[in-house]
Amino acid sequence: MSLLHFFTFNMFSENTYIVADAFGETAIIDPGCMEVQEQQILQAFIAEKRLRPVLLLNTHCHIDHVLGNRFVYDTYGLQPWIHAADQEDLERLESYGPVFGIQAMASPAPAGYLKPGGEVAVGTLTFELREAPGHSAGSICFINHKDGYVISGDVLFEGSIGRTDLPGGNYDTLIQSVKSQLFTLPNEMLVYPGHGPATTIGREKQNNPFFQ
Repeated sequence: MSLLHFFTFNMFSENTYIVADAFGETAIIDPGCMEVQEQQILQAFIAEKRLRPVLLLNTHCHIDHVLGNRFVYDTYGLQPWIHAADQEDLERLESYGPVFGIQAMASPAPAGYLKPGGEVAVGTLTFELREAPGHSAGSICFINHKDGYVISGDVLFEGSIGRTDLPGGNYDTLIQSVKSQLFTLPNEMLVYPGHGPATTIGREKQNNPFFQ
C-alpha cells in the first residue's frame, strides 16, 4: 500500500509532501522545513516509517517551497528535480530570504529538469507531469492516476488559486492552466495543494469562485 503524508511548515504554512510506495521508496515534494524543529519532525517521520528517500521534487521554486532543499540534500544526498523555467527562482533563494526577514540556505543545483507531458517514477509509483504555469513560470502538477490524487503546488487551492502578482505570474495563464490541466481530471480526484486542506476536482469546478 502506498503512502501519502504531509506536514505544514514555515511562516508561510506550506505543505510538504512525503509519498512512498509499498517498499519504502520515497519522494519528498516541496520541503518547506526551515527551522531545526521542522527538520527533525521530517527526519523522524522518515526514520519511523523506515522510508528510503530517492527523489526530491519541487512543484515550483518559490521560497516557501524550497526552504528545505538544502536540508534534504545534506541529509539524504538528493538534489531537486524542477521545471527549467523556475531555475532563476531557485538560484535567487538566498537573496529572497531577507525580504521576509529570514535566512534561507541556498538550494543545491537541480539534478535535472522535469519534462511536462512525461512521467516520474517513485519506486512502483508513477506520476504524470502536467505543466501549469501562471503562479510561476514553471509550475508542475504531479498526478497519481492509480491512487486518485494530484499534488498541485500553488496552482489550485480549496476555493482559490495561486497568487499571480509575483515574477513569472499571470492571471489569465493560471486560469487556463487550471481549466486545461486540472479540470480535465476526474471529479473525484483528490487535490493536495501547496497550502491549506485537500479538496477534489469536482468540488472546485462547482464551487471555486474563480471559475463561476
